[in-house]
Amino acid sequence: MDDAVVVGGGAAGLCLAHWLTSTGTTGVTLVEAPEGPLRPAERTWCYWEEGPGEFEEAVVASWRRLRVRGADGRVVESEPAPLRYRMVRSEPFERLVHARLAAVPGARILRATAHAVRDTAYGGEVRCTTAEGRQLTLRGRYVFDSRPVRGTPPHRTLLLQHFRGWFVRTAAARFDPGVAELMDFRVPQPRHGLAFGYVLPLAPDRALVEYTEFSRTPLTTAAYDSALRHYTTEVLRLGPLAVDSAEQGVIPMTDARFARRTGPATFRIGTAGGATRPATGYTFAAVQRQSRAIAAAVRRGRPEVPPPHGRRALAMDAVMLRALDTGRVDGPRFFTELFRRVPMERLLRFLDGGSTPWEELGIGLRTPVGPMLRTAAELPFLARRSAGRPGENPR
Repeated sequence: MDDAVVVGGGAAGLCLAHWLTSTGTTGVTLVEAPEGPLRPAERTWCYWEEGPGEFEEAVVASWRRLRVRGADGRVVESEPAPLRYRMVRSEPFERLVHARLAAVPGARILRATAHAVRDTAYGGEVRCTTAEGRQLTLRGRYVFDSRPVRGTPPHRTLLLQHFRGWFVRTAAARFDPGVAELMDFRVPQPRHGLAFGYVLPLAPDRALVEYTEFSRTPLTTAAYDSALRHYTTEVLRLGPLAVDSAEQGVIPMTDARFARRTGPATFRIGTAGGATRPATGYTFAAVQRQSRAIAAAVRRGRPEVPPPHGRRALAMDAVMLRALDTGRVDGPRFFTELFRRVPMERLLRFLDGGSTPWEELGIGLRTPVGPMLRTAAELPFLARRSAGRPGENPR
């Protein structure tokens, strides 16, 4: 029997398997989907961090300066030192963690499809099928499951951050590799929610260019591609370009409460355990924090999955999501003014859960106070409802 079985080879599963083994837990099995439809395509994860991190070897690009453009074209640009924005691609990240696990006696990676996770008298159990069709039952003192949950738990607000990105190569140098464009609102806005462009330069002639919406329903691939053609041609004016590859995803932005423990020995982690920040869709940094805390708790013999975000942060996110969903605040203006009026380093720390109550009050006063207070006042009286779909492919 293993000490721990980790289900899922995405960011959450890989991070947890790494932190468990690096803090001394032996007998760790990581269950990853075999090649086929259940194995996700290569993904991009982004986050900001101070100094070199634990997975710096998997960082494919980083930026010291960040930029936000309003719908009127006005620019907010800053260097949020000591923070630096980083991009990790899933394949290099997977290779790095796999290499580290291979060096740990007692750790193993199993390519199999997990069908069921349940508690037993001796711990947790995972029933799965290997790539060769063999039925297996894995047993561990604890099981950590990162598979997406079906549906969304009861919530008052559910928006989706849905996007499609092109890795483009231009005929001429069109990008500044030193600046990442977090939000560019110079795109047509949907009737409900908001939309923006997102540009991560990789070289003067290469970049990841995304079209992103915060709304209730994803688009078709053809609609995303049409929006990307408009953005790259009419807004960015990139000229002739080639699309080397594309990626697409949906991320839940909701005030739902995700269960982190499903039994005495079984737990949910990652997006399934509420690690996605409701206000932004960012997940990777929270997954790292959560994984370190879980590994320390397992080491103490009292496992738990701590909340990835504080109560104050979740309460403020719930107000913001409701205000956007009701149309009480104009999304592009809301985010542009927030970045314009709050020092970027402080705002990024707030979005990562590292701000003080005093800083949070100052940030709140720089939002549309009337609509936000009205929204905060009504939230306690709104019933939570069950509906919607889960997210996938978190940033």
